[in-house]
Amino acid sequence: MKQLGVLDTAFINLEQANTPQHIGGLGIYDPASAPDNFVRFKQVIANFERRLQHQPLFRTRLVNVPGGLDRPYWIRDANFDVEFHLRHIALPHPGDWRQLCIQVARLHARPLDMHRPLWEAYVIEGLDNIPGLPQGAFAIYTKLHHSLVDGAGGASVMALLHDPEPEPAPSTPPPETHFAETPPSVAELLSRASVNGVRNSLDWLRGSVSTTGRLCQYGAGLALGQIPRPELNSPRTRFNGPVGPHRVFDAASFSLDEIKRVKTFAGVKVNDVAIGIVSGALRRYLNAHGEEPEGSLTATLPLNLRNRRPGSSDNNQVGALYTSLHSDIEDPLERLSAISRSSSDAKAFGEQSPLADVIKLAGAFSPALTRPVTGLWSHYGLSRYMPVGVSTIISNVAGPPFPLYCAGARMVDYYGLGVLTPGVGIFHMVFSYAGKVTLSVLADRDILPDPEFYRSCLEDAFAELSARAGAKARGSSKARRGLSIVP
Repeated sequence: MKQLGVLDTAFINLEQANTPQHIGGLGIYDPASAPDNFVRFKQVIANFERRLQHQPLFRTRLVNVPGGLDRPYWIRDANFDVEFHLRHIALPHPGDWRQLCIQVARLHARPLDMHRPLWEAYVIEGLDNIPGLPQGAFAIYTKLHHSLVDGAGGASVMALLHDPEPEPAPSTPPPETHFAETPPSVAELLSRASVNGVRNSLDWLRGSVSTTGRLCQYGAGLALGQIPRPELNSPRTRFNGPVGPHRVFDAASFSLDEIKRVKTFAGVKVNDVAIGIVSGALRRYLNAHGEEPEGSLTATLPLNLRNRRPGSSDNNQVGALYTSLHSDIEDPLERLSAISRSSSDAKAFGEQSPLADVIKLAGAFSPALTRPVTGLWSHYGLSRYMPVGVSTIISNVAGPPFPLYCAGARMVDYYGLGVLTPGVGIFHMVFSYAGKVTLSVLADRDILPDPEFYRSCLEDAFAELSARAGAKARGSSKARRGLSIVP
């Protein structure tokens, strides 16, 4: 039995019916690489069982402390059944991309059963009319609670559930991975809570002293102009409306080489190009609906703290940065350059900001206090009264540059899905894998009623950026060829 850390507990406390706190992924597979060019559902189940032997966390469930007096615990589930978590469905005819997106959005909108291990997977067949997919292709949609894993950890989990070759060599399962634990009694949980209450109070006191020092240091840096002010003054748009229970999903796919070409020409990073695509798409979408805001939109960028702050036992080790999207700049290359400068400043100074750890507040207090507060916050849409504004969250996860396989079938595409929060009704996930970059959008259905149009905005934004970079490059080349040396 293991108690959840502060950050993992935060995602449990933030769980609400309209804003469930799970992340997801959609992989599409080509069975041509599997034996007999075909994959059966029982083979997928066997593959999951084999791989999950190395992931005991996926066999654990939550045990809450009575009255919410302390953080919950993970305990191995005595009734774990992989077939409960792995389901088999099919798209109706004709099985096109839009139907797949609608099905994934519906699945992602449903909260997980918090009394069982916090993950589910769906094998989806019937992908018969999606251009570019091979005959017999199928999809696997997975969702995992954020308390289990963050975005960077999710990429590792994805690798652990797949093989690097179609027919891997047999592996010996690790010992002692299937035994269950006896659930603790109410008396034991309350006894632990009383001890932890004293310890947590001391930790809170030490943390308050440390945070006060960091706030003073950060405030002095802001006052002296040594640290740039965080970008939290985004104008409010439709994306800041109340988040309901329904979702939409869509995605665009780009060549990694083409993105790198734009990156090299502009002298920026791949992540800057991805942010530039999102900025251009949001600008196009709002303009098309006659809702162009005054000023630039702002984005939250999740920050991987695994290598920056070692020593944490949390499954999640993530912070938050805030950067301007410079969506008020018309020229896409000028906008990209401005984004690069702002994101560099955010990464250079954002870790020093106490705002990077703001989500920990939801896990620092007991669930008895935090859960009712988050419920009221979500139900009454109190985020609209906040003096700060964030337009979207953009998460960038680097997957492997080589193909992965599930039950022998090669994964040809992968799309990530994130979490919506009250007051931020659109989430972008950038994922690179085997020479491709996918940019997925998850949004509230009322906030983004036309996801197909928004996908075209993403594609058009990159096409415009790529064309401008190409035109500038050709212009520079002609100028160089036109130079002559006069003796």
